[in-house]
Amino acid sequence: MADLQDEPHSVGVGAEDVPAPAFTGGALDRAAELLAVHPVADGCNTLVWTLRQSPYHDIDTPDTGVDTDIPRLRAGGVGAQFWTLLVPPGRPRPDAAADQVVSDTLEQIDVARSLMRRYPDSLCLALSADDMADARNRGRIASFLGPVPGSTLTDSLGALRAFHALGVRLLAPAGAPWAEEGLTAFGHEVVKEVNRLAMLLDLTGCPPAAACQLAAASKAPVIISNTGAAALNPHPGNVTDEVLLALRAANGLAMVTFDTARTGDSLHAVADHLDHVRAIAGPEGVGLGAAFGAERGGPRPTGLTDPSGYPYLIAELLERGWTESDLALLTWGNAQRVLRDAEFTARAAQHRRAAP
Repeated sequence: MADLQDEPHSVGVGAEDVPAPAFTGGALDRAAELLAVHPVADGCNTLVWTLRQSPYHDIDTPDTGVDTDIPRLRAGGVGAQFWTLLVPPGRPRPDAAADQVVSDTLEQIDVARSLMRRYPDSLCLALSADDMADARNRGRIASFLGPVPGSTLTDSLGALRAFHALGVRLLAPAGAPWAEEGLTAFGHEVVKEVNRLAMLLDLTGCPPAAACQLAAASKAPVIISNTGAAALNPHPGNVTDEVLLALRAANGLAMVTFDTARTGDSLHAVADHLDHVRAIAGPEGVGLGAAFGAERGGPRPTGLTDPSGYPYLIAELLERGWTESDLALLTWGNAQRVLRDAEFTARAAQHRRAAP
């Protein structure tokens, strides 16, 4: 039986959006139909950090204080969400000791798991690609925990295994001493253990040389959970064509963000970045990682100020000639594939270890 969602999502836009773009040929209707079957698997949302700082938000109803709530996730056709457990950019803690980073990360995990318990009719913890499909079938938003910072790992893999036991499925090497200037011996052990545990490496923020080395070292696909194309905007957080080619060779995934500084100030500019990433990384190497989850007021591309704008982006891509099969990969298929590939790699590693 096909993995179909119980009820199609409705379509809407954020209250602060300008008038929605006009589309010809029923592109918006086609976008809504596609998202009802192939919802968005969004690679990055910072709401956990926001709720840790401002726990009074109730996301079960429209909440004007944040850009993410359940009604807008549903209106945008979001069926899976990766809840990042990193400290957002602009709030660095360069002087934090490793044990403090671990403590902060555990607090983030606690907030994220509390979020699932608070809204069980809409959100459910997902640990695998099957969980992702099952949540969609039951009308829930599959919720993956991670990434956690690679700097939480020092000379032991115990913290990594503990995070995995708590439900974390992504690790971000950026800033970790074992991955800053090439992989150390311990860094190679981290990559092997990540592969064995069926976790994903999130290379967001890694320098190009380190990102290419990590992509080559991992036997499972790697992702970049929120980025833009450096060829269109040389922002330091955007990915170069060199890294996109490395992702393509490794069957990885670059997920394009909705950030005015990185991808421009309009829905059309974001679509340009998606076009470029697809051209270099291939149709199976591009995804969506908006990085919503902040309190209201920050700059966002016009038309994409919150998750309810997703149908308009899909309509724009339809009008640019994207096929519905490529859009199904963009929204859902590619994210599910990298999870399944990571699980296959883990099973293969366990089989080799068990062989006499």
